[in-house]
Amino acid sequence: MRVSATSQQSPERRVLIGRVVGVFGVRGELKLESYTEPPGALLRYQPWIFVHNAVESQLAGVKGRYNARGVVATVPGIADRDAAQALVGGEIWVARSALPKARPGEYYWVDLEGMHVETIDGVDLGHVSHLFATGSNDVLVVRGERERMIPFVLDQYVISIDLDAGRIVVDWDPDF
Repeated sequence: MRVSATSQQSPERRVLIGRVVGVFGVRGELKLESYTEPPGALLRYQPWIFVHNAVESQLAGVKGRYNARGVVATVPGIADRDAAQALVGGEIWVARSALPKARPGEYYWVDLEGMHVETIDGVDLGHVSHLFATGSNDVLVVRGERERMIPFVLDQYVISIDLDAGRIVVDWDPDF
């Protein structure tokens, strides 16, 4: 499972899993943009830490549905279109601990961010700044003395990942 996310500094690490992009109908339902895979999974991870206009609040009991047009959710206490409209632009965060353990061979992007990256020959390339998706594979963005983009292809370019040690070993030419 992939969670496209960035982390926010806090006592417990947080993961951005979505945001409110609009309203749906007149009964206070919200249109959500999901950063989870599959998109409807963001409804499973609660409570939400909702951040809007630099104000945090906790939302629990959110219900919703996912269809081909996206995720639509109902928030307790939001009963009309005007109240829902006031939430547009808000970010949906969860504590990292709210996410299930990744399956073997799968990694949450947020867990890889900040990890040290070195080649199989021990050449230091820097740290993972972030990751992004392409049509064919995800890409590690590594910043050191310069920025490198390394395809996140396990066993071909990414040889090993040690989450406990905070280290990724890659088969990558340091001159690239």
